[in-house]
Parts: sequence; structure tokens; C-alpha cells
Amino acid sequence: MYKIVSWAAVLLWMALIFNLSSQVAEQSNQLSTGITEVIVKTVEKVAPKAEFDIKSFNNILRKNAHFFAYLVLGILVLKALRRRGAHGCRTVILALGICVFYAISDEVHQLFVPGRGGQVRDVIIDSAGAGVGIGLYWVIGRLVKRNKNRYRK
Repeated sequence: MYKIVSWAAVLLWMALIFNLSSQVAEQSNQLSTGITEVIVKTVEKVAPKAEFDIKSFNNILRKNAHFFAYLVLGILVLKALRRRGAHGCRTVILALGICVFYAISDEVHQLFVPGRGGQVRDVIIDSAGAGVGIGLYWVIGRLVKRNKNRYRK
């Protein structure tokens, strides 16, 4: 049962990424600009003298969204592979490979969306996010396992 739920989570997350990538440029920009404005207004309440270049901040937000989306995907893919019984270095490499392949396919998909384009830089950002997610999952898993073993003794 957990195997099915884990892979369903992977597929749902991939569908969310695909859906966001399917937005035409104007719609995608409106979404990220709206989020940027909320963040800027919140920061200005805390630090009224802070000055922001909205355009630059929006670009940073968009790239961080790429990183975070693939960080989550990396965690979900590795978890699904582990639930299936796969372990070891090959599993980590497979998880990263799946995420990188999906990042490439996502950028190719954007070539067919009006106003959007595929970016090698985004594949690199996505892959880095997936790598960090996979690394976090692996490190936290090791720490949890070590603590469980420590308390069993």
C-alpha cells in the first residue's frame, strides 16, 4: 500500500510541475509577480526602509521555485524507490537520473508553450534542487537509523 501511495505522490508532484510549466508566459509571470508583491509588502512592514528591485527579486523567486519544486521531487522519488525495496548508491543515482530526465523533459515541454522557452540553466537549477533533496533525505535517514540503533542497545 505504501509503495502505491509513494509513487502516487511522485506522479502528483510531477503533474503539478507540468501544470505550472503549461502556463503561458503572461499567466506564469502574473503568478510569480503576485507572490513577489506579497513577500515585498510583508518585508516592508517589518523593515519599512528596505528597498527592493521587484524585477530582480521576482527572478530570484522564480529560480528558487524551480529549486524547491525539484528538491521535493527528489525526496519523493528517493522515498518511492526505497519503499519499493531499493537501497544503496545505485538508488540515489537512479533517483537523481529520474529527476534530471524529468527536468529536461519539462524544459522541452516549455518550448511548446506560448511565450515560454526551454532553459539549460533551469535544468541545472532543477537538478541541483533534486540533488539537495535526495541528499537531505539520505542524511536524515542515516541520522534516524543511527539514533534507532543507539536506543536499541
